[in-house]
Amino acid sequence: MSERELRPWRVISSTYPIASAHLRLRADRVELPTGEIIDDYYVRESRGFCVVFAMTEDERVVLVRQYKHGIREIIIELPAGGIDADETPEACAHRELAEETGYTVERLEHLRTFPVDPTSASGSFHLFLGRGARLTTEQSLDVTEEIDVSTVPLNEIRQMAFDGRIRPSSQVAAILVALEALKG
Repeated sequence: MSERELRPWRVISSTYPIASAHLRLRADRVELPTGEIIDDYYVRESRGFCVVFAMTEDERVVLVRQYKHGIREIIIELPAGGIDADETPEACAHRELAEETGYTVERLEHLRTFPVDPTSASGSFHLFLGRGARLTTEQSLDVTEEIDVSTVPLNEIRQMAFDGRIRPSSQVAAILVALEALKG
């Protein structure tokens, strides 16, 4: 790998053309290391989100199936959700697992933090592993959520990530990292 010095862009100014509960879009005026000015470089801001690889005592992985409006499709994924203001990623992971699925775990292990889309977004997702998940409560869904919960055998989840039954890139990465963590 080259050892050439790389320099960050200089932010000249920022505005927020959109700042709603569902989207915060920042427009930066930036100066590139070459001196060139870009007047409208857009960045989607967020506090990030958490993904939970929750596994029951009998080694079944908790999954959710729900509609995602951005792609206008129903998809299968691990429980996940956005971090609220003044909430830690771990607290978010516990909350989202319980709200979306009714499953809870005593302890979560933080496996890794991934930048989501570092070219045009500020958020990251935090992956947590939870063992011994138990169904202990009712779902508590947001107004935009309708979620079907299921579990699959641990030995099937890898294939689901590779054959396209689980499609979002963040979810596939989360599954592969979690499976590797379970090996060690």
